[in-house]
Amino acid sequence: MRVGCPKEIKNHEYRVGLTPGSVREYVAHGHDVLVETGAGAGIGADDNAYRAAGATIAKTAEDVFAKSDMIVKVKEPQPSEWVQLREDQILYTYLHLAPDPEQTRGLIASGVTAIAYETVTDARGGLPLLAPMSEVAGRLAIQAGATALQKANGGRGVLLGGVPGVLPGKVAIIGGGVVGLNAAKMAVGLGADVTIIDRSLPRLRELDDIFNGRVHTRYSTVEALEEECFSSDVVVGAVLIPGAAAPKLVSREMLSGMKQGAVLVDVAIDQGGCFETSHATTHSDPTYEVDGIIHYCVANMPGAVPVTSAHALNNATLHYGLQLADKGLKALVDDQNLRNGLNVHKGRITNQAVADALGYEMAEARSVLAA
Repeated sequence: MRVGCPKEIKNHEYRVGLTPGSVREYVAHGHDVLVETGAGAGIGADDNAYRAAGATIAKTAEDVFAKSDMIVKVKEPQPSEWVQLREDQILYTYLHLAPDPEQTRGLIASGVTAIAYETVTDARGGLPLLAPMSEVAGRLAIQAGATALQKANGGRGVLLGGVPGVLPGKVAIIGGGVVGLNAAKMAVGLGADVTIIDRSLPRLRELDDIFNGRVHTRYSTVEALEEECFSSDVVVGAVLIPGAAAPKLVSREMLSGMKQGAVLVDVAIDQGGCFETSHATTHSDPTYEVDGIIHYCVANMPGAVPVTSAHALNNATLHYGLQLADKGLKALVDDQNLRNGLNVHKGRITNQAVADALGYEMAEARSVLAA
């Protein structure tokens, strides 16, 4: 199979779908790899590094899309990219379709087979291709929140860790999954006063054991959300419903009860955001203010640390990518966990959460693959 890796074109996106190390693995499996010139510049990998790994360098993204059987990316295809996809191609990348009807229509029209990293599962029901970026985003959320909290950036002017004689800043984390856990680790490391809110009692027990009393845990109710948001300096939205749009847990009305200059960091923004007042921002213009509350809603947070995040992502995606290259669509038939990543196939939506969010009839993946 010919595997193609175009350069990412989303705002300040420096990650790359294939590192030179991953290219070597595909080549070792007998596949041809076509990489757009400059694709790895953001991680310090020049064209010569890719040539040494066995790749052929393409002059343009158009060459990559036209000549490849499978496209491996990081972020969802942009309008100029999805029009280049075709029915006999596999697209393997993050998609986040539920809050993005325009992209969904583009993928349906192309006829491509689109596999979303964020809905591939493992034997335990986890999301192994989402987890590494959730780890990165969770840790970055605290860095971003602490920076936005500075007075010069519009925030309250609070140091999260405090100093002797001055209380530390307070951080509320909504969601105790991978993002929430990693955000809590960073916030605790800075010395902040941290509370994690979740609706799973077993998960709250796990978190209590992990942190051994260094964080507070609260069961998620409207009252708990209000109390924690109103008293916090930074609130991190870290909720996830796999494949679906994020629930709106913090309303605009609640902002009036928050401290002026407090910061909301919406890590769920890829799935539409979990704050009513959230809208996607970019690394070049990451924050905005609503009713005196600073919002940080960058939709590709891990792109800020591409060396770390690109290698972490490739470590997770390579195994499934090789299955697709080795077997083609048969890999989806053979592996239920990989098949769970199939979101669009030949003009049909094959993920229930996406179908429900956007009003499509869902086609059962195994059935459409057999057709």
